[in-house]
Amino acid sequence: MLRSMKSKLTGSSSSAKAKDKDRGEASSGTAGSKASSSSSTSAFLKGGQGASRPTSALREKPPLPVISDATLPQYYSDPLPSFRDVSPSEKQHLFVQKLHMCSFTFDFTEPGKHVREKEMKRQTLLELVDYANSGTGKFTEAVSEDISFMLRQNLFRTLPPARSHDVENLDAEEEEPSLDPAWPHLQIVYEFLLRYIVSNDTDAKVAKKYIDQQFVLKLLELFDSEDPRERDYLKTILHRIYGKFMVHRPFIRKSINNVFYRFIFETERHNGIAELLEILGSIINGFAMPLKEEHKLFLQRALMPLHKPKCVAMYHQQLAYCVTQFVEKDPKLAEPVLNALLKYWPVTNSQKEVLFLGELEEILELTQPAEFQKVMYQLFKQLARCLNSQHFQVAERSLFLWNIEHIVDLVAQFRVQLLPIVLPALEENTSSHWNPAVHGLTVNVRKMFQELDEQLYEDCKRAYEEQRQQEQQRLESREKKMARITASGGATCSQGCTGGF
Repeated sequence: MLRSMKSKLTGSSSSAKAKDKDRGEASSGTAGSKASSSSSTSAFLKGGQGASRPTSALREKPPLPVISDATLPQYYSDPLPSFRDVSPSEKQHLFVQKLHMCSFTFDFTEPGKHVREKEMKRQTLLELVDYANSGTGKFTEAVSEDISFMLRQNLFRTLPPARSHDVENLDAEEEEPSLDPAWPHLQIVYEFLLRYIVSNDTDAKVAKKYIDQQFVLKLLELFDSEDPRERDYLKTILHRIYGKFMVHRPFIRKSINNVFYRFIFETERHNGIAELLEILGSIINGFAMPLKEEHKLFLQRALMPLHKPKCVAMYHQQLAYCVTQFVEKDPKLAEPVLNALLKYWPVTNSQKEVLFLGELEEILELTQPAEFQKVMYQLFKQLARCLNSQHFQVAERSLFLWNIEHIVDLVAQFRVQLLPIVLPALEENTSSHWNPAVHGLTVNVRKMFQELDEQLYEDCKRAYEEQRQQEQQRLESREKKMARITASGGATCSQGCTGGF
């Protein structure tokens, strides 16, 4: 009886195995060339990418991949399963495998090469971003190294050579941007990095081992990219790093300084100055009072010399915002700022001069009388030259300063010293400037001075007219002397020529 029962059990077991084998063959036959989720999951449980693993090693983190053409097929032979197809306990293991898969980069200048792999990577990157956004507990210390490896492999690359530009006639708004062909992948990688930085799961104390100073320097190098989309992401990410990793703040400020120094004194070429200044605008806004000496030196040694390059129009709006932030926080800085502005004032570049006048207006609105008095002579001598400019935009922009109530108050307070400097320029504009708009604005400013202090105005005008008469007399005297010299020289030549014959 025992033998018969044993034979029955053995027979039923063997028949069950046979049925399972038949079902397996049937399912594999109907699958065809389509990659099924069950096969992907099976490959994942074996360790993924064709390398079988013992059962005891299922949850061990795989080593970092070797990036080469030889190992590429190993990681892209079969697609990995999606996160929803594995158990919660296996998701972090799958997360690491997907990070390793996305660490490989492709050449997008050859559209027909690695088409399947490029699309697989794009879809996987999107999955990583979705996974990062879903719930908490994703960015643990165990996966930080793998995240850093993937980011470095994708982002830190040699930028293509910069295109040549006519710096003086460059219009940033009309210039066609140079777009990176790898952007379909780069954009998602940047989005993943941003999610990693801002996530509450990312502990700054742990992540600083991987988001280190070298990582920051590499990010700063990428600001020279000609693709404005990349620079916009970099601006946001670096600002978030500055906010989260307090240990890196002094280093980030110093490194941005170094970028500025190289741009000002060596190359005068950089695509990301505007974006770096935008970051600094937010940083300066958060400076505590009183300002540290380090911050004041940064203003004088880095920000103000940025007015010197010919291509200042590309970033002047952001630069002016940074400068005015300093003066708003500490009005005593108005004096060194205005002196530096006068030092770098353009001589022949009218468009640059218009930009400077706009910035001057913003600074003067924040300037107190004590600081204004220290710079007013040099400042209004320069303004008088601008009033007489034959470029109507320069003359017009300088006359608009008298529409600002605070500036008018400063001028009224020191009118005795300033009117003798300004009046000659106003009188010359009234009598001889070719532009009707400039002529009309000049009349309005002159009328304002008359109403402000009529006696002073008349005295200054009388002195100006006397000076003009003296100049006219000197000119007439010079012309008479030249006429006499010319006449005597002609007579001498005539006598000499006659004697010779």
